Amino acid sequence: MNEKPALKFILSTQAQNNFGRLLDDVSENNTRYVVKRFGHPKVALISLDDFERLLASEAEGEKYLRILRESRPEYTLGETIE
Repeated sequence: MNEKPALKFILSTQAQNNFGRLLDDVSENNTRYVVKRFGHPKVALISLDDFERLLASEAEGEKYLRILRESRPEYTLGETIE
């Protein structure tokens, strides 16, 4: 399995309505999903084999960490009221 896994974003309602198909895609095609709720990434869905490889490969983990960080919105807290 030398093929690079695909990374896809999916809304939580779509993931809920198609969970069986997602599980098949993850386990059979090594696809990685980031599930968004209210437009914000919340969880990742990856196969166990893929998870083990990510933990073993620091460079691969850093790559996906950067992608996930870039997909998150930046929050500003505003000004302090005195």
